[in-house]
Amino acid sequence: MIINNVEQVRRIYIEAAARKWVLPCFCTENLTTTEAILSAAQEFGLENDITNVPIIVAITCNYDHRSQAKFYTHTRDSKTGMRLFLNDVKALAAEGGYFENLDVMIHLDHIQFDNDTELLESDLSEYSSIMFDASALPLEENIRRTAEFVRNNSGKILIEGACDEIVDATGSVHNELTTPENALRFAQATGVDLVVANLGTEHRASGKELKYHGEVARKLREGIGAKIVLHGTSSVPNDQIGDLFNDGVCKVNIWTALERDSVPKLFEEMIKNSEKIVGEKPELSHFTTVYRQDIIYNEMKKVVREYLNLWYRRQT
Repeated sequence: MIINNVEQVRRIYIEAAARKWVLPCFCTENLTTTEAILSAAQEFGLENDITNVPIIVAITCNYDHRSQAKFYTHTRDSKTGMRLFLNDVKALAAEGGYFENLDVMIHLDHIQFDNDTELLESDLSEYSSIMFDASALPLEENIRRTAEFVRNNSGKILIEGACDEIVDATGSVHNELTTPENALRFAQATGVDLVVANLGTEHRASGKELKYHGEVARKLREGIGAKIVLHGTSSVPNDQIGDLFNDGVCKVNIWTALERDSVPKLFEEMIKNSEKIVGEKPELSHFTTVYRQDIIYNEMKKVVREYLNLWYRRQT
């Protein structure tokens, strides 16, 4: 079922903490990815005898670094993309849907204080949580704008705020890590439910070459509690992020790994079957969208399962 009542969403976070789980939030920009996320969660639940596995599916809107709502449709219109994304999740996970046995939360990620004004002022009741992102501004202005959004929307939707900007790992700019002082000031002054911190795992890394600073997360936890959200997990090896719960991290956002780790498999399979694609006797089955998407879909499911295995601990 889709969980968008804010009190029910909070209860899922509380239950996850009781189980020492870190909730994974997977971003998507197409139906194949959306369905791979849900399918992996369903299989994980069936194999581990867990009912109502919680899973968060997310999308960005007019985020400069990656507007996933625009990429959800070839119209490149973010409003159309948002409607398609929302309708896809509803068709798959609402009552009567193939994945209705999951607890699916719909997250709006990196929603910009300026570029996404229309969305921010709209009815957000169909969504479970939102990351209000004013992190490109100086801290005091970030706090002011985030606090205003919280005042207007508290009790309607779970709200994350970004204390510090997390930049694109492919660029030359690297921002400072979040300090305990800034995190505490931000949390207290804004009243956000969760705090997105810069812990060294920047966005869109092509490989796993960055470092997650768990020692910084533990210092933040001392001040703000276990309500840290981690972004950019694709940029670090899984052996660095297996103990996030004890660091105070309750939620992790992932996207790059889904795309980066599935495309090489498609390339490998197409080379292996090149005779069926460009040979003397081509086969129609290898020209189709179904052929390509099936490969991507199955690889993405593997990625999702790896994270679920990492953060959804077995109960003893």
